[in-house]
Amino acid sequence: MTGEDTAKTCYYRLILLGLCLTFGFSVILAQLFQYQVLQHDQLKQIADEQRDREKVVLPQRGVIADTHGYLLATNLVRWDISASPPLIADPDDLASRLAGLLALPKEEVYTRLTAEKPWVLLAKEVPQQTGEAILNLKADGLICEARQVRVYPEGELFAHVLGIVTNAGDGFYGVEGFYNSLLKGAGGKLQIEQNPVGDEIPVPPLNFNPPQQGTSLILTLDRNIQYIAAEELNRALEEYQAESGTVIVMDPQTGALLAVVSSPTYDPNHFAEADVRLMADPAVSNMWEPGSIFKIITWAAGLDSGTISPGTTWYDNGAIEVGGRVIQNWDRRGHGLVTMEDGLVQSLNTVAAFISTSVGKDRFYTYLRRFGFGDLTKVDLASEGPGMMKLPGDADWFPSELGTNSFGQGIAVTPLQMITAVAAVANQGRLMKPHIVRQFITTGAHSQERKVVQVEPTLVRWAVSRETAQTLTDMLVQAVEREGSSKARIPGYRIAGKTGTAQIPTAYGYHPTDTIASFVGYAPADDPRFIILVKLDRPKASPWGTQTAAPTFRAIAERLFTYLRIPPDDIRLAHH
Repeated sequence: MTGEDTAKTCYYRLILLGLCLTFGFSVILAQLFQYQVLQHDQLKQIADEQRDREKVVLPQRGVIADTHGYLLATNLVRWDISASPPLIADPDDLASRLAGLLALPKEEVYTRLTAEKPWVLLAKEVPQQTGEAILNLKADGLICEARQVRVYPEGELFAHVLGIVTNAGDGFYGVEGFYNSLLKGAGGKLQIEQNPVGDEIPVPPLNFNPPQQGTSLILTLDRNIQYIAAEELNRALEEYQAESGTVIVMDPQTGALLAVVSSPTYDPNHFAEADVRLMADPAVSNMWEPGSIFKIITWAAGLDSGTISPGTTWYDNGAIEVGGRVIQNWDRRGHGLVTMEDGLVQSLNTVAAFISTSVGKDRFYTYLRRFGFGDLTKVDLASEGPGMMKLPGDADWFPSELGTNSFGQGIAVTPLQMITAVAAVANQGRLMKPHIVRQFITTGAHSQERKVVQVEPTLVRWAVSRETAQTLTDMLVQAVEREGSSKARIPGYRIAGKTGTAQIPTAYGYHPTDTIASFVGYAPADDPRFIILVKLDRPKASPWGTQTAAPTFRAIAERLFTYLRIPPDDIRLAHH
Protein backbone atom coordinates (compact mmCIF):
# COMPACT_ATOMS: atom_id res chain seq x y z
CA MET A 1 0.00 0.00 0.00
CA THR A 2 1.39 3.39 -1.04
CA GLY A 3 1.67 6.35 1.25
CA GLU A 4 -1.16 7.99 -0.60
CA ASP A 5 -3.44 5.01 0.08
CA THR A 6 -2.48 5.01 3.76
CA ALA A 7 -3.32 8.68 4.05
CA LYS A 8 -6.73 8.12 2.46
CA THR A 9 -7.45 5.24 4.86
CA CYS A 10 -6.62 7.36 7.87
CA TYR A 11 -8.74 10.15 6.46
CA TYR A 12 -11.77 7.92 6.07
CA ARG A 13 -11.27 6.48 9.54
CA LEU A 14 -11.23 9.95 11.01
CA ILE A 15 -14.43 10.81 9.18
CA LEU A 16 -16.06 7.57 10.42
CA LEU A 17 -14.89 8.21 13.97
CA GLY A 18 -16.20 11.76 13.78
CA LEU A 19 -19.56 10.51 12.55
CA CYS A 20 -19.74 7.90 15.36
CA LEU A 21 -18.85 10.47 17.96
CA THR A 22 -21.35 12.93 16.51
CA PHE A 23 -24.04 10.25 16.52
CA GLY A 24 -23.16 9.20 20.09
CA PHE A 25 -23.22 12.76 21.37
CA SER A 26 -26.49 13.33 19.53
CA VAL A 27 -28.04 10.32 21.27
CA ILE A 28 -26.78 11.51 24.64
CA LEU A 29 -28.04 15.02 24.00
CA ALA A 30 -31.39 13.63 22.89
CA GLN A 31 -31.63 11.53 26.05
CA LEU A 32 -30.65 14.49 28.20
CA PHE A 33 -33.26 16.61 26.42
CA GLN A 34 -35.88 13.92 27.01
CA TYR A 35 -34.98 13.45 30.69
CA GLN A 36 -34.36 17.09 31.59
CA VAL A 37 -37.02 18.76 29.46
CA LEU A 38 -39.69 16.38 28.17
CA GLN A 39 -39.83 14.04 31.23
CA HIS A 40 -38.48 16.46 33.82
CA ASP A 41 -41.59 16.66 36.02
CA GLN A 42 -42.28 12.92 35.92
CA LEU A 43 -38.72 11.91 36.77
CA LYS A 44 -38.44 14.57 39.45
CA GLN A 45 -41.53 13.14 41.15
CA ILE A 46 -40.05 9.62 41.06
CA ALA A 47 -36.76 10.90 42.47
CA ASP A 48 -38.54 12.83 45.20
CA GLU A 49 -40.48 9.72 46.17
CA GLN A 50 -37.28 7.70 46.38
CA ARG A 51 -35.12 10.26 48.13
CA ASP A 52 -37.56 12.38 50.18
CA ARG A 53 -40.03 9.94 51.62
CA GLU A 54 -41.71 10.77 54.90
CA LYS A 55 -42.05 7.89 57.32
CA VAL A 56 -44.69 8.08 60.04
CA VAL A 57 -43.13 7.59 63.48
CA LEU A 58 -45.67 6.01 65.81
CA PRO A 59 -46.01 7.56 69.27
CA GLN A 60 -45.83 5.59 72.49
CA ARG A 61 -49.31 4.85 73.84
CA GLY A 62 -50.03 6.35 77.24
CA VAL A 63 -49.88 4.04 80.23
CA ILE A 64 -52.77 3.42 82.63
CA ALA A 65 -52.31 3.12 86.39
CA ASP A 66 -54.58 2.68 89.40
CA THR A 67 -55.10 5.42 91.99
CA HIS A 68 -51.90 4.40 93.82
CA GLY A 69 -49.76 4.31 90.67
CA TYR A 70 -49.73 0.54 90.06
CA LEU A 71 -49.42 -0.07 86.33
CA LEU A 72 -52.52 -1.61 84.81
CA ALA A 73 -51.65 -1.13 81.12
CA THR A 74 -48.22 -0.44 79.66
CA ASN A 75 -46.14 -1.06 76.53
CA LEU A 76 -43.36 -3.45 75.63
CA VAL A 77 -41.25 -3.45 72.48
CA ARG A 78 -41.41 -6.63 70.45
CA TRP A 79 -39.58 -7.39 67.20
CA ASP A 80 -40.78 -9.17 64.08
CA ILE A 81 -37.82 -10.79 62.29
CA SER A 82 -38.00 -11.65 58.59
CA ALA A 83 -35.60 -12.00 55.67
CA SER A 84 -35.28 -11.56 51.91
CA PRO A 85 -33.43 -14.77 50.79
CA PRO A 86 -32.16 -13.38 47.41
CA LEU A 87 -30.18 -10.68 49.27
CA ILE A 88 -28.50 -12.96 51.80
CA ALA A 89 -24.83 -13.52 50.93
CA ASP A 90 -23.94 -16.30 53.39
CA PRO A 91 -27.09 -18.11 54.58
CA ASP A 92 -25.12 -20.81 56.40
CA ASP A 93 -23.24 -18.34 58.60
CA LEU A 94 -26.35 -16.23 59.24
CA ALA A 95 -28.41 -19.33 60.10
CA SER A 96 -25.81 -20.32 62.71
CA ARG A 97 -25.98 -16.92 64.40
CA LEU A 98 -29.78 -16.58 64.24
CA ALA A 99 -30.46 -20.11 65.51
CA GLY A 100 -28.93 -19.32 68.90
CA LEU A 101 -30.68 -15.97 69.23
CA LEU A 102 -34.10 -17.24 68.18
CA ALA A 103 -33.81 -20.62 69.94
CA LEU A 104 -34.60 -22.40 66.68
CA PRO A 105 -32.82 -25.35 65.00
CA LYS A 106 -30.17 -24.16 62.56
CA GLU A 107 -31.56 -26.43 59.83
CA GLU A 108 -34.97 -24.78 60.09
CA VAL A 109 -33.49 -21.27 59.89
CA TYR A 110 -31.25 -22.26 56.98
CA THR A 111 -34.20 -23.72 55.06
CA ARG A 112 -36.07 -20.45 55.38
CA LEU A 113 -33.04 -18.32 54.45
CA THR A 114 -32.51 -20.31 51.25
CA ALA A 115 -36.17 -20.52 50.23
CA GLU A 116 -36.99 -19.46 46.68
CA LYS A 117 -39.18 -16.65 47.91
CA PRO A 118 -38.72 -12.88 47.99
CA TRP A 119 -39.64 -12.75 51.70
CA VAL A 120 -39.88 -15.18 54.62
CA LEU A 121 -40.95 -14.74 58.26
CA LEU A 122 -38.45 -16.00 60.84
CA ALA A 123 -40.08 -15.05 64.17
CA LYS A 124 -42.77 -12.77 65.62
CA GLU A 125 -42.88 -10.87 68.92
CA VAL A 126 -39.23 -11.44 69.74
CA PRO A 127 -38.26 -9.83 73.09
CA GLN A 128 -36.65 -6.40 72.90
CA GLN A 129 -33.12 -7.48 73.92
CA THR A 130 -33.06 -10.34 71.41
CA GLY A 131 -34.47 -8.13 68.65
CA GLU A 132 -31.78 -5.50 69.19
CA ALA A 133 -29.07 -8.19 69.14
CA ILE A 134 -30.35 -9.43 65.77
CA LEU A 135 -30.51 -5.87 64.48
CA ASN A 136 -26.85 -5.40 65.44
CA LEU A 137 -25.88 -8.29 63.14
CA LYS A 138 -26.34 -5.77 60.29
CA ALA A 139 -26.77 -8.55 57.75
CA ASP A 140 -27.99 -7.65 54.26
CA GLY A 141 -31.42 -9.11 53.59
CA LEU A 142 -32.33 -9.36 57.28
CA ILE A 143 -35.38 -7.29 58.23
CA CYS A 144 -36.02 -6.28 61.86
CA GLU A 145 -39.24 -4.41 62.62
CA ALA A 146 -39.96 -3.09 66.11
CA ARG A 147 -43.53 -2.58 67.30
CA GLN A 148 -45.33 -1.80 70.53
CA VAL A 149 -47.28 -4.52 72.29
CA ARG A 150 -49.88 -3.56 74.89
CA VAL A 151 -49.40 -5.45 78.13
CA TYR A 152 -51.74 -5.80 81.12
CA PRO A 153 -49.75 -6.79 84.24
CA GLU A 154 -52.89 -7.67 86.24
CA GLY A 155 -54.25 -9.99 83.56
CA GLU A 156 -57.96 -10.78 84.00
CA LEU A 157 -58.47 -8.58 87.06
CA PHE A 158 -59.13 -5.34 85.13
CA ALA A 159 -60.05 -6.82 81.76
CA HIS A 160 -63.55 -5.36 81.41
CA VAL A 161 -62.78 -1.83 82.61
CA LEU A 162 -59.53 -1.50 80.65
CA GLY A 163 -60.51 -3.08 77.33
CA ILE A 164 -58.01 -4.08 74.66
CA VAL A 165 -55.63 -2.63 72.06
CA THR A 166 -55.42 -4.33 68.67
CA ASN A 167 -52.25 -4.96 66.68
CA ALA A 168 -53.11 -1.86 64.67
CA GLY A 169 -52.82 0.22 67.85
CA ASP A 170 -56.51 1.02 68.32
CA GLY A 171 -58.29 0.64 71.65
CA PHE A 172 -61.69 -0.97 72.07
CA TYR A 173 -63.99 -1.35 75.09
CA GLY A 174 -63.47 0.14 78.54
CA VAL A 175 -60.95 2.89 79.16
CA GLU A 176 -58.82 1.92 76.14
CA GLY A 177 -61.80 2.44 73.86
CA PHE A 178 -63.23 5.57 75.45
CA TYR A 179 -59.90 7.42 75.61
CA ASN A 180 -58.32 5.85 72.52
CA SER A 181 -57.47 9.12 70.77
CA LEU A 182 -55.88 10.57 73.92
CA LEU A 183 -53.95 7.40 74.80
CA LYS A 184 -52.81 6.91 71.20
CA GLY A 185 -51.14 10.30 70.80
CA ALA A 186 -50.14 11.74 67.42
CA GLY A 187 -47.62 10.30 64.98
CA GLY A 188 -44.45 12.14 63.99
CA LYS A 189 -42.68 12.29 60.60
CA LEU A 190 -39.15 11.33 59.69
CA GLN A 191 -37.69 12.22 56.29
CA ILE A 192 -35.78 9.25 54.89
CA GLU A 193 -33.79 8.18 51.85
CA GLN A 194 -33.39 4.69 50.48
CA ASN A 195 -30.37 2.88 49.15
CA PRO A 196 -30.61 0.73 45.97
CA VAL A 197 -31.82 -2.34 47.92
CA GLY A 198 -34.54 -0.38 49.70
CA ASP A 199 -32.93 0.08 53.12
CA GLU A 200 -33.81 3.32 54.84
CA ILE A 201 -31.16 5.98 55.40
CA PRO A 202 -32.24 8.63 57.94
CA VAL A 203 -31.55 12.21 56.90
CA PRO A 204 -30.32 14.79 59.44
CA PRO A 205 -32.56 15.42 62.49
CA LEU A 206 -33.59 18.83 61.16
CA ASN A 207 -36.14 16.94 59.06
CA PHE A 208 -37.60 15.03 62.00
CA ASN A 209 -40.97 16.00 63.44
CA PRO A 210 -41.21 14.02 66.72
CA PRO A 211 -44.42 12.20 67.68
CA GLN A 212 -46.70 13.44 70.45
CA GLN A 213 -46.72 10.75 73.10
CA GLY A 214 -50.10 9.50 74.27
CA THR A 215 -51.69 10.87 77.44
CA SER A 216 -51.29 8.62 80.48
CA LEU A 217 -54.20 8.01 82.84
CA ILE A 218 -54.38 7.61 86.60
CA LEU A 219 -57.67 5.88 87.41
CA THR A 220 -59.92 6.15 90.44
CA LEU A 221 -59.82 2.35 90.70
CA ASP A 222 -57.98 0.88 93.67
CA ARG A 223 -56.13 -2.35 92.84
CA ASN A 224 -56.70 -3.72 96.35
CA ILE A 225 -60.44 -3.01 96.33
CA GLN A 226 -60.67 -4.49 92.84
CA TYR A 227 -58.99 -7.64 94.12
CA ILE A 228 -61.35 -7.86 97.12
CA ALA A 229 -64.41 -7.42 94.90
CA ALA A 230 -63.19 -9.99 92.37
CA GLU A 231 -62.30 -12.58 95.00
CA GLU A 232 -65.65 -12.29 96.79
CA LEU A 233 -67.59 -12.29 93.52
CA ASN A 234 -65.89 -15.47 92.34
CA ARG A 235 -66.46 -17.07 95.73
CA ALA A 236 -70.17 -16.17 95.53
CA LEU A 237 -70.51 -17.54 91.98
CA GLU A 238 -69.09 -20.84 93.14
CA GLU A 239 -70.94 -21.05 96.46
CA TYR A 240 -74.34 -20.05 95.08
CA GLN A 241 -73.82 -21.72 91.68
CA ALA A 242 -74.54 -18.55 89.72
CA GLU A 243 -73.82 -18.27 85.99
CA SER A 244 -72.30 -14.80 86.11
CA GLY A 245 -72.17 -11.68 88.21
CA THR A 246 -71.06 -8.08 88.66
CA VAL A 247 -69.78 -6.04 91.61
CA ILE A 248 -69.33 -2.26 91.56
CA VAL A 249 -67.79 -0.24 94.39
CA MET A 250 -68.14 3.54 94.23
CA ASP A 251 -67.44 6.58 96.36
CA PRO A 252 -70.97 8.04 96.53
CA GLN A 253 -69.76 11.50 97.46
CA THR A 254 -67.68 11.97 94.31
CA GLY A 255 -68.93 9.38 91.82
CA ALA A 256 -65.43 7.88 91.63
CA LEU A 257 -65.44 4.19 90.75
CA LEU A 258 -63.26 2.21 93.17
CA ALA A 259 -63.81 -1.25 91.68
CA VAL A 260 -65.70 -2.67 88.71
CA VAL A 261 -65.64 -6.45 88.38
CA SER A 262 -67.62 -8.93 86.30
CA SER A 263 -67.28 -12.66 85.81
CA PRO A 264 -66.78 -14.62 83.63
CA THR A 265 -63.94 -12.58 82.19
CA TYR A 266 -60.92 -13.00 79.88
CA ASP A 267 -57.19 -12.25 79.70
CA PRO A 268 -56.63 -9.04 77.66
CA ASN A 269 -53.02 -10.11 77.04
CA HIS A 270 -54.45 -12.91 74.86
CA PHE A 271 -57.72 -11.35 73.75
CA ALA A 272 -57.53 -12.94 70.29
CA GLU A 273 -58.16 -16.30 71.97
CA ALA A 274 -61.11 -15.02 74.04
CA ASP A 275 -64.83 -15.24 73.33
CA VAL A 276 -65.74 -11.86 71.85
CA ARG A 277 -69.01 -11.94 73.83
CA LEU A 278 -66.99 -11.54 77.04
CA MET A 279 -65.28 -8.31 76.02
CA ALA A 280 -68.03 -5.73 76.57
CA ASP A 281 -68.23 -4.66 80.22
CA PRO A 282 -71.49 -6.00 81.74
CA ALA A 283 -71.38 -3.24 84.37
CA VAL A 284 -72.07 -0.56 81.75
CA SER A 285 -73.45 -2.51 78.77
CA ASN A 286 -75.79 -5.19 80.10
CA MET A 287 -79.35 -4.38 81.10
CA TRP A 288 -81.60 -6.21 83.56
CA GLU A 289 -84.89 -5.67 85.32
CA PRO A 290 -83.60 -4.74 88.79
CA GLY A 291 -86.47 -5.95 90.93
CA SER A 292 -86.86 -4.79 94.51
CA ILE A 293 -83.68 -2.70 94.81
CA PHE A 294 -85.57 -0.28 92.55
CA LYS A 295 -88.01 0.30 95.42
CA ILE A 296 -85.40 2.68 96.86
CA ILE A 297 -86.22 5.05 93.99
CA THR A 298 -89.98 4.60 94.39
CA TRP A 299 -89.81 5.40 98.14
CA ALA A 300 -87.59 8.40 97.33
CA ALA A 301 -90.24 9.75 94.94
CA GLY A 302 -92.99 9.19 97.50
CA LEU A 303 -91.09 10.89 100.32
CA ASP A 304 -89.74 13.80 98.30
CA SER A 305 -93.10 14.60 96.73
CA GLY A 306 -94.72 14.65 100.17
CA THR A 307 -97.02 11.78 99.20
CA ILE A 308 -95.88 9.56 102.07
CA SER A 309 -93.88 9.65 105.27
CA PRO A 310 -92.23 6.70 107.03
CA GLY A 311 -95.25 6.39 109.33
CA THR A 312 -97.94 6.62 106.65
CA THR A 313 -100.17 3.56 106.94
CA TRP A 314 -101.93 1.50 104.30
CA TYR A 315 -103.90 -1.72 104.55
CA ASP A 316 -102.24 -4.47 102.52
CA ASN A 317 -104.64 -7.26 101.61
CA GLY A 318 -102.04 -8.95 99.41
CA ALA A 319 -103.08 -7.51 96.05
CA ILE A 320 -103.58 -4.19 94.28
CA GLU A 321 -104.94 -3.54 90.81
CA VAL A 322 -103.13 -1.02 88.58
CA GLY A 323 -104.21 -0.39 85.00
CA GLY A 324 -106.09 -3.66 84.81
CA ARG A 325 -103.25 -5.75 86.21
CA VAL A 326 -103.33 -7.34 89.66
CA ILE A 327 -100.05 -6.93 91.56
CA GLN A 328 -99.18 -9.30 94.41
CA ASN A 329 -96.41 -9.51 96.99
CA TRP A 330 -93.43 -11.81 96.60
CA ASP A 331 -94.88 -14.14 99.26
CA ARG A 332 -98.42 -13.96 97.80
CA ARG A 333 -99.72 -12.85 101.22
CA GLY A 334 -101.41 -9.82 102.69
CA HIS A 335 -99.72 -8.10 105.64
CA GLY A 336 -102.57 -6.05 107.01
CA LEU A 337 -102.06 -2.49 108.23
CA VAL A 338 -98.45 -1.53 107.47
CA THR A 339 -96.42 1.65 107.55
CA MET A 340 -94.31 2.78 104.63
CA GLU A 341 -91.23 1.76 106.58
CA ASP A 342 -92.74 -1.70 107.06
CA GLY A 343 -93.41 -1.88 103.34
CA LEU A 344 -89.75 -1.15 102.52
CA VAL A 345 -88.37 -3.50 105.18
CA GLN A 346 -90.64 -6.34 104.05
CA SER A 347 -90.20 -5.41 100.36
CA LEU A 348 -93.93 -5.36 99.60
CA ASN A 349 -94.83 -4.92 95.93
CA THR A 350 -98.32 -3.76 96.84
CA VAL A 351 -96.97 -0.87 98.90
CA ALA A 352 -94.61 0.11 96.08
CA ALA A 353 -97.55 0.20 93.64
CA PHE A 354 -99.60 2.18 96.16
CA ILE A 355 -96.80 4.79 96.34
CA SER A 356 -96.29 5.11 92.57
CA THR A 357 -100.00 5.47 91.85
CA SER A 358 -100.38 7.96 94.68
CA VAL A 359 -97.48 10.04 93.38
CA GLY A 360 -99.07 9.96 89.91
CA LYS A 361 -97.60 8.95 86.60
CA ASP A 362 -96.22 12.35 85.58
CA ARG A 363 -94.42 13.06 88.85
CA PHE A 364 -93.31 9.44 89.28
CA TYR A 365 -91.51 9.29 85.93
CA THR A 366 -90.11 12.77 86.46
CA TYR A 367 -88.38 11.43 89.57
CA LEU A 368 -87.09 8.41 87.66
CA ARG A 369 -85.57 10.76 85.10
CA ARG A 370 -84.06 12.88 87.88
CA PHE A 371 -82.27 9.77 89.14
CA GLY A 372 -80.86 9.23 85.63
CA PHE A 373 -82.92 6.31 84.38
CA GLY A 374 -83.58 6.08 80.66
CA ASP A 375 -80.41 8.02 79.91
CA LEU A 376 -76.65 7.49 79.84
CA THR A 377 -74.67 8.23 82.98
CA LYS A 378 -71.94 9.49 80.61
CA VAL A 379 -69.28 7.57 82.48
CA ASP A 380 -65.90 7.55 80.75
CA LEU A 381 -66.12 3.90 79.68
CA ALA A 382 -66.85 2.68 76.16
CA SER A 383 -70.09 0.97 75.07
CA GLU A 384 -72.36 2.28 77.82
CA GLY A 385 -76.02 1.34 77.43
CA PRO A 386 -78.91 3.69 78.35
CA GLY A 387 -81.19 1.09 79.86
CA MET A 388 -84.83 1.02 78.84
CA MET A 389 -87.65 3.05 80.33
CA LYS A 390 -90.99 3.62 78.66
CA LEU A 391 -92.81 6.82 79.50
CA PRO A 392 -96.49 7.82 79.56
CA GLY A 393 -97.36 8.91 76.04
CA ASP A 394 -95.12 6.33 74.40
CA ALA A 395 -97.01 3.98 72.10
CA ASP A 396 -95.82 0.92 74.03
CA TRP A 397 -96.45 2.28 77.54
CA PHE A 398 -99.46 0.88 79.42
CA PRO A 399 -101.06 2.18 82.65
CA SER A 400 -100.22 -1.08 84.44
CA GLU A 401 -96.54 -0.20 84.14
CA LEU A 402 -96.96 2.56 86.68
CA GLY A 403 -97.48 -0.28 89.13
CA THR A 404 -94.92 -2.81 87.87
CA ASN A 405 -92.16 -0.23 87.39
CA SER A 406 -92.46 0.73 91.05
CA PHE A 407 -90.85 -2.55 92.10
CA GLY A 408 -88.35 -2.77 89.24
CA GLN A 409 -90.30 -4.84 86.72
CA GLY A 410 -90.82 -3.77 83.12
CA ILE A 411 -87.93 -1.31 83.34
CA ALA A 412 -84.34 -2.18 82.42
CA VAL A 413 -81.21 -0.62 83.90
CA THR A 414 -77.48 -1.17 83.79
CA PRO A 415 -75.62 -1.98 87.03
CA LEU A 416 -73.85 1.39 86.79
CA GLN A 417 -77.14 3.27 86.40
CA MET A 418 -78.54 1.52 89.46
CA ILE A 419 -75.62 2.16 91.78
CA THR A 420 -75.33 5.77 90.58
CA ALA A 421 -78.99 6.41 91.39
CA VAL A 422 -78.81 4.90 94.88
CA ALA A 423 -75.54 6.77 95.47
CA ALA A 424 -77.56 9.98 95.15
CA VAL A 425 -79.55 8.94 98.23
CA ALA A 426 -76.29 8.15 100.04
CA ASN A 427 -74.93 11.55 98.99
CA GLN A 428 -77.71 13.57 100.63
CA GLY A 429 -79.76 13.73 97.43
CA ARG A 430 -77.02 14.84 95.03
CA LEU A 431 -76.63 12.81 91.84
CA MET A 432 -72.95 12.68 90.83
CA LYS A 433 -71.56 11.79 87.43
CA PRO A 434 -69.66 8.49 87.73
CA HIS A 435 -66.08 8.62 86.51
CA ILE A 436 -63.06 6.33 86.35
CA VAL A 437 -60.16 8.69 85.54
CA ARG A 438 -58.60 10.74 88.34
CA GLN A 439 -55.72 12.39 86.47
CA PHE A 440 -54.57 13.00 82.90
CA ILE A 441 -50.79 13.20 82.50
CA THR A 442 -49.42 14.64 79.26
CA THR A 443 -45.72 14.60 78.40
CA GLY A 444 -44.36 17.00 75.77
CA ALA A 445 -41.53 16.54 73.28
CA HIS A 446 -39.09 16.98 76.16
CA SER A 447 -39.63 14.70 79.16
CA GLN A 448 -39.55 17.65 81.58
CA GLU A 449 -42.64 19.12 79.87
CA ARG A 450 -45.21 17.33 82.04
CA LYS A 451 -48.78 18.52 82.54
CA VAL A 452 -51.17 17.00 85.09
CA VAL A 453 -54.92 17.65 84.90
CA GLN A 454 -57.01 16.64 87.92
CA VAL A 455 -60.58 15.44 87.35
CA GLU A 456 -63.01 17.13 89.71
CA PRO A 457 -66.29 15.53 90.87
CA THR A 458 -69.28 16.63 88.77
CA LEU A 459 -72.72 17.28 90.26
CA VAL A 460 -75.39 16.33 87.72
CA ARG A 461 -78.40 17.54 89.71
CA TRP A 462 -80.25 17.24 92.97
CA ALA A 463 -82.38 14.09 92.66
CA VAL A 464 -84.19 14.63 95.99
CA SER A 465 -83.81 16.96 98.94
CA ARG A 466 -81.29 16.49 101.71
CA GLU A 467 -84.13 15.75 104.14
CA THR A 468 -85.62 13.07 101.89
CA ALA A 469 -82.23 11.39 101.50
CA GLN A 470 -81.69 11.35 105.27
CA THR A 471 -85.15 9.95 105.98
CA LEU A 472 -84.77 7.26 103.33
CA THR A 473 -81.31 6.34 104.62
CA ASP A 474 -82.77 5.75 108.09
CA MET A 475 -85.42 3.53 106.54
CA LEU A 476 -82.80 1.58 104.60
CA VAL A 477 -80.85 1.07 107.80
CA GLN A 478 -83.98 -0.50 109.26
CA ALA A 479 -84.26 -2.70 106.16
CA VAL A 480 -80.85 -4.13 107.07
CA GLU A 481 -81.29 -4.19 110.85
CA ARG A 482 -84.67 -5.87 110.72
CA GLU A 483 -85.44 -9.18 109.05
CA GLY A 484 -85.53 -8.03 105.41
CA SER A 485 -81.80 -7.85 104.64
CA SER A 486 -80.29 -9.11 107.87
CA LYS A 487 -77.58 -11.17 106.15
CA ALA A 488 -75.95 -7.88 105.10
CA ARG A 489 -75.65 -6.76 108.71
CA ILE A 490 -72.18 -6.12 110.17
CA PRO A 491 -71.96 -5.66 113.96
CA GLY A 492 -70.76 -2.20 114.95
CA TYR A 493 -71.75 -0.47 111.71
CA ARG A 494 -74.99 1.10 110.50
CA ILE A 495 -75.51 -0.05 106.93
CA ALA A 496 -78.21 1.26 104.60
CA GLY A 497 -79.23 -1.20 101.93
CA LYS A 498 -81.84 -3.17 100.05
CA THR A 499 -82.06 -6.61 98.45
CA GLY A 500 -83.60 -7.48 95.13
CA THR A 501 -84.82 -10.71 93.55
CA ALA A 502 -85.77 -10.07 89.95
CA GLN A 503 -87.59 -12.37 87.59
CA ILE A 504 -86.01 -12.83 84.17
CA PRO A 505 -88.16 -11.93 81.14
CA THR A 506 -88.28 -14.35 78.22
CA ALA A 507 -90.14 -14.43 74.91
CA TYR A 508 -92.98 -16.26 76.69
CA GLY A 509 -93.23 -14.24 79.89
CA TYR A 510 -91.05 -14.48 82.98
CA HIS A 511 -88.91 -17.54 83.63
CA PRO A 512 -90.64 -19.78 86.17
CA THR A 513 -87.59 -20.40 88.39
CA ASP A 514 -84.51 -18.41 87.34
CA THR A 515 -83.85 -15.07 89.02
CA ILE A 516 -81.24 -12.33 89.27
CA ALA A 517 -80.29 -11.65 92.88
CA SER A 518 -78.96 -8.27 93.92
CA PHE A 519 -78.08 -6.08 96.85
CA VAL A 520 -77.10 -2.42 96.98
CA GLY A 521 -75.91 -0.78 100.17
CA TYR A 522 -73.68 1.96 101.58
CA ALA A 523 -71.78 2.53 104.81
CA PRO A 524 -71.27 4.07 107.26
CA ALA A 525 -74.87 5.17 106.81
CA ASP A 526 -74.37 8.66 108.30
CA ASP A 527 -71.19 9.42 106.28
CA PRO A 528 -70.80 6.85 103.47
CA ARG A 529 -67.27 6.00 102.39
CA PHE A 530 -68.42 3.46 99.83
CA ILE A 531 -71.48 2.03 98.13
CA ILE A 532 -71.52 -1.52 96.77
CA LEU A 533 -73.78 -3.15 94.19
CA VAL A 534 -73.79 -6.96 93.97
CA LYS A 535 -75.59 -8.69 91.10
CA LEU A 536 -75.68 -12.50 90.74
CA ASP A 537 -77.25 -14.05 87.66
CA ARG A 538 -79.31 -17.23 88.03
CA PRO A 539 -78.02 -18.51 91.38
CA LYS A 540 -79.10 -22.12 91.83
CA ALA A 541 -78.38 -22.54 95.55
CA SER A 542 -81.13 -20.01 96.33
CA PRO A 543 -83.11 -17.67 94.10
CA TRP A 544 -83.33 -14.94 96.75
CA GLY A 545 -81.12 -11.88 97.01
CA THR A 546 -81.40 -12.08 100.80
CA GLN A 547 -79.64 -15.46 100.76
CA THR A 548 -76.99 -14.78 98.09
CA ALA A 549 -76.30 -11.15 97.19
CA ALA A 550 -76.71 -9.79 100.74
CA PRO A 551 -74.03 -12.03 102.31
CA THR A 552 -71.74 -11.27 99.37
CA PHE A 553 -72.14 -7.56 100.10
CA ARG A 554 -71.32 -8.24 103.76
CA ALA A 555 -68.13 -10.15 102.85
CA ILE A 556 -66.90 -7.26 100.69
CA ALA A 557 -67.93 -4.53 103.15
CA GLU A 558 -66.20 -6.25 106.10
CA ARG A 559 -62.93 -6.26 104.18
CA LEU A 560 -63.38 -2.65 103.08
CA PHE A 561 -63.90 -1.49 106.67
CA THR A 562 -60.52 -3.02 107.49
CA TYR A 563 -58.71 -1.86 104.34
CA LEU A 564 -60.04 1.72 104.50
CA ARG A 565 -59.47 1.81 108.28
CA ILE A 566 -63.04 2.75 109.10
CA PRO A 567 -63.60 2.20 112.84
CA PRO A 568 -66.95 1.00 114.22
CA ASP A 569 -69.60 3.70 114.51
CA ASP A 570 -69.39 4.19 118.28
CA ILE A 571 -65.63 4.78 118.14
CA ARG A 572 -65.79 6.93 115.00
CA LEU A 573 -68.65 9.11 116.24
CA ALA A 574 -67.03 9.55 119.67
CA HIS A 575 -64.20 11.47 118.00
CA HIS A 576 -66.54 13.91 116.28
